[in-house]
Amino acid sequence: MSSQTIVHRYAEARSLSWRPLLVRALGPLTVLSGLVWAVLQPYRVTLLHPYGQPFWWLAVEPPLLVVLVGVAFHVFVARPLIDDFER
Repeated sequence: MSSQTIVHRYAEARSLSWRPLLVRALGPLTVLSGLVWAVLQPYRVTLLHPYGQPFWWLAVEPPLLVVLVGVAFHVFVARPLIDDFER
């Protein structure tokens, strides 16, 4: 590796502030919290025992919604915002 490449990568690593790192971490942390919630309170996920439940009761589960919001935030909000931070 040339010294210019190392200096350039070091400068990129140093230029990252806490804001892009925080925005980048919000989506995965939200998904992780939804998964932890689903594990800690499995009775909330009625997909495990769907007897006599209508479709919307099965499809709209609070832990599953938290996971979907985390994924949507990461894809549709965080990535464009990080691109703006880098410019």
